[in-house]
Amino acid sequence: MTCLSSVPSPGGYVAAIRAAQLGLKTACAEGRETLGGTCLNVGCIPSKAMLHASEYYEAAAGGAMAKMGIDVTPKLNLPAMHGQRVDAVKGLTGGIEFLFKKNKVDWLKGYAQFTGKDSVEVAGKTYRAKNIVIATGSSVTPLPGVAVDNDKQIIVDSTGALELAKVPGHMVVIGGGVIGLELGSVWRRLGAKVTCVEFLDQILPGMDADVRKDANRIFKKQGIEFKLKTKVTKAEVKGKKAVLTLEPAAGGDAETLEADVVLVSIGRRPNTEGLGLDKAGLAVNQRGQIETDHDFSTQVPGIWAIGDVIPGPMLAHKAEDEGIAVAENIAGLTGIVNHDVIPSVVYTMPEIAGVGLTEEQAKERGEVKVGKFPMAGNSRAKTNHEPDGFVKVIADANSDRVLGVWIIASVAGTMIAQAAQAMEFGATSEDIAYTCHAHPTHSEAIKEAAMAVTGKPIHI
Repeated sequence: MTCLSSVPSPGGYVAAIRAAQLGLKTACAEGRETLGGTCLNVGCIPSKAMLHASEYYEAAAGGAMAKMGIDVTPKLNLPAMHGQRVDAVKGLTGGIEFLFKKNKVDWLKGYAQFTGKDSVEVAGKTYRAKNIVIATGSSVTPLPGVAVDNDKQIIVDSTGALELAKVPGHMVVIGGGVIGLELGSVWRRLGAKVTCVEFLDQILPGMDADVRKDANRIFKKQGIEFKLKTKVTKAEVKGKKAVLTLEPAAGGDAETLEADVVLVSIGRRPNTEGLGLDKAGLAVNQRGQIETDHDFSTQVPGIWAIGDVIPGPMLAHKAEDEGIAVAENIAGLTGIVNHDVIPSVVYTMPEIAGVGLTEEQAKERGEVKVGKFPMAGNSRAKTNHEPDGFVKVIADANSDRVLGVWIIASVAGTMIAQAAQAMEFGATSEDIAYTCHAHPTHSEAIKEAAMAVTGKPIHI
């Protein structure tokens, strides 16, 4: 038996299905009422349902439709908007349950704890397995001095921010990362004033500097207020409001800020507590992660780990690829994940996406060539009234091999797949530049940015 230990992550269910496909007797422990983990239940899927719906509302309420000759007067039906979110989640989680039955994966209903190196306990029953995969995902990182209570809907985390019963007058988002910006943009579109408080000097840590700078400009133009280089030291609920105490990150005089809703979104931490890792002979590193070899094996033979509990970006698609790879490794095949080519996407409007190295990281490794092309010069983006953003291609100055691609565009999340596949094949900027792209498409901007690496873009 291959046992997947407590699986609130997409990596776990994918690993279970792939292991079963390969002929392994497989069980998956999951304590939620539905399968699919954080992503499908309270993460990427429900947030995209709200993002998409709020984009329609803003297009109608903000005048974008009117400019294209469609005169409408929208009325927000928030319960119905929440309803379509719930329906999307229900359909997808039910689909995974069907796939478990189809592939004969046993669902052990409950959270697993190790009782030994080859055994776990789930809901009072012990299961032994030759191979055990830890795929327990991650949870919201708490902020000292700020107590989250999703039921009161005043100080909430990302899960609570999806469930708000009314549009807040003023929402304060603590943290200028992906989740905070996505959920903040949902409620801004629906009518809330949104203030984002970020400890660092710029939003979207880890992304390319040009992307961070332009994204800040775009979001400010959309109405999000930013308080950068600022830390939150305390949050108190007073009546039906929250009062935050803010200080400069470098130290200085405190100020207070009142809000109807506060979203705490400072990151996520691996779910490794409560697993009984010590009984299996396992320990975690300083960040609470489980260290693995390239094949996802831990220091204990027969125990493997994938997804958010191991080092690397906490992304659902990374976990899924690792789930496939670990199942194949357990089955005696060769499962590989190229961690140098893991795309990341921010599903705001416009979307933000990147893969590979930032320009700053690439320059630390050697000389580079950079090509940029503005979406304002792309015919499809102009026609669709989507002029914000750009495509940036970073290539090695000597070999011309593409090291990184960064995009801000309405469909950047879809466009980045081309860049990732090109990099997986070791493409040069010239390879992309000489690949014919359909016209008129947003993806032509990738071709033009690749042409710009050698100084020959056409439409700028």
